[in-house]
Amino acid sequence: MVRRSRRLGKAGRRFLLLFHRWSGITAGLLFASWIGSGLVMLYVPFPTLTEAERLARLPPVAWEQVVFAPDEALRAGGLVGVPAAFDLEMQGVEPVYRIAGRDGRQVTVSARTGSRLGPVTPDAALNLAASGFPNARVALVERDQWTVTARYNPLRPFLKVALGDTAGTELYVSQVTGAITLDTTRFERAWNWVGAVAHWIYLTPLRARAELWRTLLLWLSGFAALGAVSGFAIGLWRLRLRRRYAGGAVTPYRGLARWHHLFGLAGGIGLSTFILSGWISMNPNRWFASTAAPDEIRTAYAGSPPALGLDAGALRGFADPGTQALRFAAIGGFWWIVADAPDGARTRRADDGAALASDAIAAAAGRAVPGGVVRDVGRLTAFDTYWYPHGSDPRPLPVLRVRFDDPAATWLHIDPRDGAILQRLDRSGRINRWLFDAAHRLDLPGLSSSRPLHDAAQWILNLLAAGIVGTGIVAGWRRVRRTLSA
Repeated sequence: MVRRSRRLGKAGRRFLLLFHRWSGITAGLLFASWIGSGLVMLYVPFPTLTEAERLARLPPVAWEQVVFAPDEALRAGGLVGVPAAFDLEMQGVEPVYRIAGRDGRQVTVSARTGSRLGPVTPDAALNLAASGFPNARVALVERDQWTVTARYNPLRPFLKVALGDTAGTELYVSQVTGAITLDTTRFERAWNWVGAVAHWIYLTPLRARAELWRTLLLWLSGFAALGAVSGFAIGLWRLRLRRRYAGGAVTPYRGLARWHHLFGLAGGIGLSTFILSGWISMNPNRWFASTAAPDEIRTAYAGSPPALGLDAGALRGFADPGTQALRFAAIGGFWWIVADAPDGARTRRADDGAALASDAIAAAAGRAVPGGVVRDVGRLTAFDTYWYPHGSDPRPLPVLRVRFDDPAATWLHIDPRDGAILQRLDRSGRINRWLFDAAHRLDLPGLSSSRPLHDAAQWILNLLAAGIVGTGIVAGWRRVRRTLSA
């Protein structure tokens, strides 16, 4: 029995060594790509049009041209039910209502004529996006590297307008709605090819097939995680701190293998954690719920408000000087009007002009989570372990946290300025916050609030990982070359 156990132990150790060697040879370049691209992503996020950027491009609403009321626009839009989004803003020189249905469909209705606006033409896209840029060009794009994800599907196709400016700016105008939905610059595009695109393997033909892409990433990152963990296990196994090797060495290896072992001991936990948490980010077996509130929660939170009952002239009473957009938000069975102006947003109820208060938000939230009753409502005025800034996502303060006693122990983070649900966290989401955000992004207390400390920690861990991977790639190449020449 003892001999058999020894044979099995010896065979297991040999298998571990062989698996680590050949998994490292197979995935070494992938490791290197993830490390380098991850560092780029610290400073250059994937292109997106933020709400602040979108508003900055909008002129103030031309109230003298607003003729049709919001209720008339809803009827003209023809969408069923309470809309997911309903805004009044300018499209070029014309005020328009933009309406998004719960089914994802989007329509644009002229506030001047009351008619639905049809597909945007290339000439119109140039007028909307490139006024003052005589060298601008326009091209029709169904899907490309920067609009590959499914969230852009209701807006396709796009008219991509290249401004011809020194920054190489390109604006994507939805042919469906006429809205500018994305902007990119030459700097962003170039660095994202070696950043997010490389890190996420975000090649358009693959990423357009979301489930195929997810499955591939799960297998690749899972295989890589086993390779990293096996290497760290071998590193601990071959380490001797008491009964040292000849010459007092703590490692039996020499030359490049010695450096690989020492780098592995110093950075093995970090590398294994990065790769394993990257695998977790692909949500294996759908263990973790999305932090975006699902449609059933948003629908219940909105309620079923009656018609707004406001004529076009009355809308101006809800606007502040320089208002760039009015948002009509359904919250708790009432319509609330959010005036977006350069100095911030102000929200008032459509029927009586009352300001939005925390108790109204709490009452609406109380009906939002099926099978749950509000346990408590807190107002966060400082970041904490579950509400904190990350990279290009600054996150607003203050924020309301509404906690429920449902089986999933749901939390909602809601913006008290306009009542928007910013985040849904259930028990699985809070677990994922530690397994992915803390482990992969280093969103840790004391680090996430200090950009210099956070970046320094990322660089130290990634440079140690680069030492492991670099020495491993060279050793692996030597092994393959010897094998092929034998």
